[in-house]
Amino acid sequence: LTKPDNKKFFENLTGAGKAIAVLTSGGDAQGMNAAVRAVVRMGIYVGAKVYFIHEGYQGMVDGGDNIKEAKWESVSSMLQVGGTVIGSARCKEFRTHEGRLKAAHNLVQRGITNLCVIGGDGSLTGANLFREEWSGLLTELVQQGLIEEDAVQRYSALHIVGMVGSIDNDFCGTDMTIGTDSALHRIIEVVDAIMTTAQSHQRTFVLEVMGRHCGYLALVSALACGADWVLIPEMPPEDGWEEKMCEKLSANRAGMKRLNIIIVAEGAIDRNNKPITTDHVKDLVVRHLGFDTRVTILGHVQRGGTPSAFDRILASRMGVEAVLALLETTANTPACVVSLCGNQAVRLPLMECVQMTQEVQKAMDEKRFEEAVRLRGRSFENNLRTYKLLAHRKPESELPHSNFNVAVLNVGAPAAGMNAAVRSAVRVGISEGHKMFAVNDGFEGFYKGQIREIKWGDVGGWTGQGGSLLGTKRTLPAKHVDKIAEQMRKYNINALLVVGGFEAVECLLQLYDARATHEEFCIPMCMLPATISNNVPGTDLSIGADTALNAIVETCDRIKQSASGTKRRVFIIETMGGYCGYLASVGGLAAGADAAYIYEEPFDIRDLQSNVEHLTEKMKTSIQRGLVLRNENSNENYTTDFIYQLYSEEGRGVFDCRKNVLGHMQQGGAPSPFDRNFGTKISAKAMQWISKKLKESYRQGRVFANTEDSACLLGMRRRALVFQPVVQLKEETDFVHRIPKEQWWLKLRPLMKILAKYKTSYDVSDSGQLEHVVCNRTKESDTSSAI
Repeated sequence: LTKPDNKKFFENLTGAGKAIAVLTSGGDAQGMNAAVRAVVRMGIYVGAKVYFIHEGYQGMVDGGDNIKEAKWESVSSMLQVGGTVIGSARCKEFRTHEGRLKAAHNLVQRGITNLCVIGGDGSLTGANLFREEWSGLLTELVQQGLIEEDAVQRYSALHIVGMVGSIDNDFCGTDMTIGTDSALHRIIEVVDAIMTTAQSHQRTFVLEVMGRHCGYLALVSALACGADWVLIPEMPPEDGWEEKMCEKLSANRAGMKRLNIIIVAEGAIDRNNKPITTDHVKDLVVRHLGFDTRVTILGHVQRGGTPSAFDRILASRMGVEAVLALLETTANTPACVVSLCGNQAVRLPLMECVQMTQEVQKAMDEKRFEEAVRLRGRSFENNLRTYKLLAHRKPESELPHSNFNVAVLNVGAPAAGMNAAVRSAVRVGISEGHKMFAVNDGFEGFYKGQIREIKWGDVGGWTGQGGSLLGTKRTLPAKHVDKIAEQMRKYNINALLVVGGFEAVECLLQLYDARATHEEFCIPMCMLPATISNNVPGTDLSIGADTALNAIVETCDRIKQSASGTKRRVFIIETMGGYCGYLASVGGLAAGADAAYIYEEPFDIRDLQSNVEHLTEKMKTSIQRGLVLRNENSNENYTTDFIYQLYSEEGRGVFDCRKNVLGHMQQGGAPSPFDRNFGTKISAKAMQWISKKLKESYRQGRVFANTEDSACLLGMRRRALVFQPVVQLKEETDFVHRIPKEQWWLKLRPLMKILAKYKTSYDVSDSGQLEHVVCNRTKESDTSSAI
């Protein structure tokens, strides 16, 4: 994994002689512990001394036992724990010069000049002020006789790296903050539960979610559950919204919908900056419509619970990146914050991000709401635009009439989020003026004529449904092109949207080849990647993979918990994925595995023996349990049974062994918030692309498109959502093993090994570089995939 000629080779980044302190400040957020764990273990790994600062800035000011050196074992078993185990507190004293002077003294006494701060914009602003005052504070300490003069020279600069821990996702510069995804999980769990009781009684529910200054949680949860109405501070409703909302709720009931969901951000305001409360919304509905209406305020439930797989991975990646940033920093380097852009870690100047975050609030205060939405970033804008597109149906008279027929179908194995993608496609297609057709059971249903028109109301409530409501089969079209062409003529299909996994790529390639003999396939065709295996070429992420990861991680947590209070135990767990090791590797990183065996990284008996010895050493210390994941097709001879028996024999007397094959439970039940929104947004983007291609290829009363770029896959690559011709993906695909030849997540494997205390090399050539905050990226750099 490490290129020998890499000039930034990991071993050159030594932390010897350095002291790093980590603290969590402000409100807590799920995933903070994963970030703390990553900082501690990465810091120790590179030879630095790492300290916990308990109770945030209060602990830094008070000193004493609040600042303790962290050992490797100090962060064991905290990956799955919510909140922050090192504590967080608001600290008025740190806001004073005297408080910061005390804090500086406490740090210098321990030789700490590197701070990793996990918190919100207030915490990070305080850290930057502390950094700017540092040299002056040291001079004062010398004058007061509290430190020696040579300490000023030795500890001349304080280095700060921030990570944003906030469930509100209210910090500009990053697509996601630590804790946001977990908070969305809590919200969606509650909404899904409420929807069942609301349907039983034909009720309207008004839900208040957190977000005093930011409507992200409200907006994305509304998108994820298909809420009827959402109220957020960045975009208050137009005057007269009360009547429009009641009209919409009434129309939905008339359309046989048995429930209504209204989501209100706690900071929701009207155009005059007056608060909109849940009680006000409830009174409106009862007074105007007489609907049975209930209010639910979720409150601190959103902060609680175990962190999601996404937050654990995000926090682990950010924690490692923060240590690398501290090792590379110089006296002239500005304080930076580690951020996520699309699927890539970046470093941004802390104060640029803080200033832009403050600009959002200023814009809202001055009623420049369009500007506030723009400043929130491209991801927030896309969420808002997509919600409006899907939730508010225009009257028939206002819809364009395209006279185009678009078919949508699912191919391959079921994946959570497929239904959200189909719903989005149908509604956007209807909004674009197309007639939408649903095909049941993939291409098998296509050639059998299982095709029907699908309307706006037919897909109501689909976002939260797991599996595939259209039905999906692995049947490829090559043997049935004549019959499929006949059905396309019969229904006058002008474009195809295929939602599926690796088979969908093969299907599009076969249809592209069939253009030579059947003009019916000379139409725009687009594919959306949807598979739990995440093995589709041309995309970093697939719909359904996040739900599968959460299922794996949740199961691993329970399995590990079963060892609590028992003798030392190692669990061997088999994951799905075919020949693709994504689930085993990334699931291993999220669950804190000691090893993950995959096809892409060949292993032999010596590697297995080395892993057993490594675990045996760990078990002789305070570690009580080990976790080993194996991808189902990682090796035909070293099976799960073989590895279980090997570990059982070699660990005899030190630990015992258990095995578990997770099987189809990994396909998950209800899709995760990430998969609902990822599917919804890329499907909307795909339908807009199809509309554009239909207009471009309409000539002399018919659609004719036979160029390479008229048969594309829409995938996410690093920071961008990209339409790629499927024929161009041939060269980067291993068709025998059904995986891409190059896979980005392989670079995460050394992280898992480092955090499990293995000595390994780590390629940092792809680590974040210091960039500047860009408010509006170009369309090509659209990072709308990050929820």
